[in-house]
Amino acid sequence: MSSTDEDVNPYELLGISIEATEQEIKTAYRQRSLKVHPDRNRGNPDASRKFHELHQAQELLLDPLRRMALDAKFRLKEARKARYATFDAKRKTMVEDLEERERTLKKARVEKESEKKARWQENERIMEEGRRLREDRERELQRKEREREELSKKAQHAATTGLEPPELGLLDTTVRVKFTLSAHPTLAEASSLGALLTPFGPLDDTSIVLSLKPAPPKKPKRVTALVPFKQIGGAFAAVCASGRADSGLGDIEVAWAEGKEPELIGWLKKMGQLGGEGAATGKANLVNQEPASLRSPGATESKSSIPASTAPPPASDTAFSSFPSTFPDLSAAPPQPSAPTGVPGLDYESLTLMRMRQAERARIEREIREREAQEAE
Repeated sequence: MSSTDEDVNPYELLGISIEATEQEIKTAYRQRSLKVHPDRNRGNPDASRKFHELHQAQELLLDPLRRMALDAKFRLKEARKARYATFDAKRKTMVEDLEERERTLKKARVEKESEKKARWQENERIMEEGRRLREDRERELQRKEREREELSKKAQHAATTGLEPPELGLLDTTVRVKFTLSAHPTLAEASSLGALLTPFGPLDDTSIVLSLKPAPPKKPKRVTALVPFKQIGGAFAAVCASGRADSGLGDIEVAWAEGKEPELIGWLKKMGQLGGEGAATGKANLVNQEPASLRSPGATESKSSIPASTAPPPASDTAFSSFPSTFPDLSAAPPQPSAPTGVPGLDYESLTLMRMRQAERARIEREIREREAQEAE
């Protein structure tokens, strides 16, 4: 029998006395094992355990040495019980109290060791976490330092060469369109207004905002709209064609959404790529490839790298290869609307920028409405 089963009395388990002979042990085992055999008690989950205990009890009692040790242990227990029986109540209470104190001290000692070990493990974990955080902070500081150095180098390079274009603002590709509804009744919808401005460049049709104001007394009803282009070239061409009947914008005022010319247009004029103030074409100073900062957020990037001096004019259904070449020749006949192209997929960054643009347009539209209400009063 295992050490956990030593408290089980094999004599009581087999139903025999401590003076039983070897034959009596075997007979008692055979009789009791037949009653609890697993094959005869298939529905009893404890049958196997009881049968195993009977088998171990038989093996223990049939081993002379083990039985002798067991008998000595039982006799010792009986002698101890007899001594305890003669003790008076006070002495018995003192012995039990002493044993309880020993058990309590032992338990406290074990708990103290466990608490000490747990505290040491927690300290190690905190030290490791602090070490990891310190390393992460150092790596982050090094990364920011490298970024600052790179930005400083780029700024110095741009300052010395003057070739670095400014960043494209959220509304640099958006124009503000104003017209009277009586003169252009067919432009009361965003789709019709988009079809009118599509010849100047691809539009973000889903973000066009129209504002129809009640007409003041003795004044025609006016319409104000915010139209976002996918490239700043289309927005610049539309502003240059403002009020020109040969471009389809007679009696239509087209201006920048923020009321001022974007910094990128001024930079291009400074670089001589627009041919002067208010020029309609910039084909005399074409660049080989449009910088990424010249496109509005979410617009499709051009893959053309052919020099503008030798490249043929871009087809109406393809993306523009470079910024200055996107300006239409306003002295010629108005271009035909291009076929709609597939809308490129938006990643998370482009979607966030688009929402920021929409929020900025909503703010400008609100300011326009408030300003027109004040003018009407």
